[in-house]
Amino acid sequence: MERIPYLGHTILKWQVGASTFLALPERGARIMNWNVTLGDGSVRDILYWPELKTLENFHHIRGGNPVLFPFCGRTFDRGDIHFWRDETGTRRPMPMHGLARQGQFRVIRLDEGGFSAQFVPGDEAKAAYPYDYEFVVSYRFESLGMFVELQLTNLGPAPIPWSAGHHFYFTVPWSSGFTRDDYVIEIPAAKTYKHHENGRLIDGPRLVSRESLANLELIDTIHTGLRGHTFQLTETPSRDRLRFHTGFTNTTARDATVVTWTAEDTSPYYCIEPWMGPPNSPENKVGLHHVGPGQTQKFTVEISLQ
Repeated sequence: MERIPYLGHTILKWQVGASTFLALPERGARIMNWNVTLGDGSVRDILYWPELKTLENFHHIRGGNPVLFPFCGRTFDRGDIHFWRDETGTRRPMPMHGLARQGQFRVIRLDEGGFSAQFVPGDEAKAAYPYDYEFVVSYRFESLGMFVELQLTNLGPAPIPWSAGHHFYFTVPWSSGFTRDDYVIEIPAAKTYKHHENGRLIDGPRLVSRESLANLELIDTIHTGLRGHTFQLTETPSRDRLRFHTGFTNTTARDATVVTWTAEDTSPYYCIEPWMGPPNSPENKVGLHHVGPGQTQKFTVEISLQ
């Protein structure tokens, strides 16, 4: 692991086998880029990171892996966006994708294999999510993959609700000369949803188990009820693939979710987002988890290049 200068900041770089990882843990516990050096010496970007001139508005940069906590996507309270109602009936603010991606973190582990960073709630976070807790994001980097863990520990006297996740921006196409038509995504979901403008979950498109990434119906679709908690993206000409596996610790909820999204047909990335549950979980009560007093829950995601 080494420290390198980048646009007026110091970021961290890990070289683990064929893989290189770049991160700025203090800013959102965010990994910025993951690339792999191939046998012919060429470099393939796995996680997309754009060319930039500044890190201003860091949390709005489309790239890397923004961490979404305590809730993913948009939350609503009785039709009003960017609010939620806690279990005491109190209405509270909640920004898009929660508080972590724009928040500050404190590094509590740093070694040759990755890092762990603990969220440091500011005034915005304390007003929106007024619990006594520790939220820690941990990464373990490998030669052809990585493992990331979201951990919430309840230090207070009452259960804490959460439904966190990730917003991975993957470079697609990852090989020269290919298009999205050359990629197939396989998500064994029992149910798909769309998120209505009033916050409700409505039925999503009917999809088959193997869909071309060029299918526009995939954009902004919520896939849930995952069988086996495993899914994958394959480049069909080469058969190279990214394989994902999600897991839970100490929770009975089993609403693991994947959101597929991209901004435009020409965007150089496609987002494959493992979440603990669908958006607006406090109101819809789908995918909402509770951590009891003195308890810890974890949501894990493992990604491997095969």
